[in-house]
Amino acid sequence: MLVALLLAPAVPTRAQPAPAQQPPASAEQQIYDRYRDWTYVVPVDQRGPGLMALYRTHLAQQGVADAEIERQVATIEQEGRRLEAARWNAFFTTDRPRFSLMPNAFLVQIAERRTPGTALDVGMGQGRNSIWLARQGWDVTGFDPADQALAMARQQAAALGLTLKTVTARDDTFEWGESRWELILLSYAGCAGENVARVEKALKPGGILIVEAFHNDAARDFKIGGSLCGTGELPHLFQGLRTVHYEEPIALPDFGQVRMRIVRFAAEKPR
Repeated sequence: MLVALLLAPAVPTRAQPAPAQQPPASAEQQIYDRYRDWTYVVPVDQRGPGLMALYRTHLAQQGVADAEIERQVATIEQEGRRLEAARWNAFFTTDRPRFSLMPNAFLVQIAERRTPGTALDVGMGQGRNSIWLARQGWDVTGFDPADQALAMARQQAAALGLTLKTVTARDDTFEWGESRWELILLSYAGCAGENVARVEKALKPGGILIVEAFHNDAARDFKIGGSLCGTGELPHLFQGLRTVHYEEPIALPDFGQVRMRIVRFAAEKPR
């Protein structure tokens, strides 16, 4: 999403927005941000259903009173989705971005060889990949919980004479559909584990899934909050698709300033 963190540069990921010039955060946002910052130093194998219990223990070890622990946990559990979206709005709309503004190179490599059709950009952010796809003739829909980032994407597209369909949604609230997309992109938008059934159902026969994410190895040395995949994980997960490209290179990720191990995966739905 780690002892070397104090020496390694911070790496903003799809779960680690970098600081932006924003108005002072609300008390709720500060509670949530402290929790999210703490998660970056939790070993990858502990970032599961028991994470909140670990955070309770962490707060107690910091001397936080029981009543205050309960208040903070309640804020995180009840307002977490809204506060996470606010973090990503700040990340994507800053005038000093700490992520690549260019389209993802692996997306370009795979998509430029295919006939344009309907494309879905999962966790589209400010639209860098959606805009590239639209310029190639794709009919693009993107979704993200960060509504201000989506507005920026639409504005940038309009300035180029392009149209994007955007939906303010999360993976579990978006209507993926069935046999709807010729291309689905997850670019630093998770390792797709929870979306396997959705993706396989939503792709049209002959459609392509494109994923780029961090490899778990990268979290050993850098602050990475999410979009982490294990060795060989993606081909194993997508049993209903035919793998056409898989690699785990050392490369410069779209979110970060140093080379590290990443994962690139493309798979096609059988016709």
